[in-house]
Amino acid sequence: MSITVPEDISFDQDGKYISCLKIPHSTNTSGWGSLLMPLVVIRNGKGKTVLFIGGNHGDEYEGPIALRKLANELNPQDIQGQVIIVPYLNFPAVLEGKRLSPVDDLNMNRSFPGDANGSMTLKIADFVYQELVMRSDVVVDLHSGGSSMIFEPCAVIHHLDDLQQMKETVSAARSFGAPVSLVLRELDSQGMLDTVVEESGKIFVSTELGGGGFVSPRTLCIAENGIRNILSHFEILPMNDETAPGTRFMETPDSGGYLMAPCEGLYEPLIELGENVKKGQLIGRIHSLTEIDSPTVEIHSQIEGMLVTRAGRAPVRHWDTIAVIATDFDVSVYE
Repeated sequence: MSITVPEDISFDQDGKYISCLKIPHSTNTSGWGSLLMPLVVIRNGKGKTVLFIGGNHGDEYEGPIALRKLANELNPQDIQGQVIIVPYLNFPAVLEGKRLSPVDDLNMNRSFPGDANGSMTLKIADFVYQELVMRSDVVVDLHSGGSSMIFEPCAVIHHLDDLQQMKETVSAARSFGAPVSLVLRELDSQGMLDTVVEESGKIFVSTELGGGGFVSPRTLCIAENGIRNILSHFEILPMNDETAPGTRFMETPDSGGYLMAPCEGLYEPLIELGENVKKGQLIGRIHSLTEIDSPTVEIHSQIEGMLVTRAGRAPVRHWDTIAVIATDFDVSVYE
């Protein structure tokens, strides 16, 4: 059974609609039960449609908090156009604070474009793609590092072959106003929300705002300001008189940008996120849990740049990502 648009939601009539998707969910304690996943639509007149998504992974919290607040604060008379809000995309995962869905063990961000006849995660992905992405001009997907990673707050976009789409995406990322804007080529883009949105010709901006399984006043403020900056940029909200904060465009080179744990142990970070590092600089150590008298394993930066990501927990396993170094990226050709 596929998901359908709730009867009390309209994408074509002005107003504010707060409802839930009814997703069949049979359990041991509720044979004919359903999961009710919140959906908010706010519309006033003609203009762009922006889709905001939070909770793509269930242990990332800036998006769900900021979007819940936006859903309560924003009214039709405030805007020109349409705002669609999905505060908890992978709702079962959000309810349990897990990256993957506890229902079918799937990663929502590797499940697009979905399957109306598939498991719960695939059903949700299909509905979001068919009913929400395809009626939107812009999609903003708010992530953080989850329980396993912590980021210097970033907006995230991708290298795109379409020059005009790339220019508009760079401009949107700049307007979001995160301290860093990462321009990436995904190592594995199959099944990502990012991919289906960009291949549909839409503007897509993601984020990585903090992480570690917690939320901070700083990262939440960046999320909330960024959301409203995006709405102003696309003329859905009035232009903000304040100057948008500057952002540093960067990329993460495939060679030297990603540092993986060479062994299991406890990771000791030696520098803070956002700090510049030199090639060969000692940035952390791994301490063995079983061999107390063994020397620590030193982790050195392989390139010069900025530390934008580090392990979110002290215990690491062999081949976990423990640090990511970014280098400056020139976007002047897209401006």
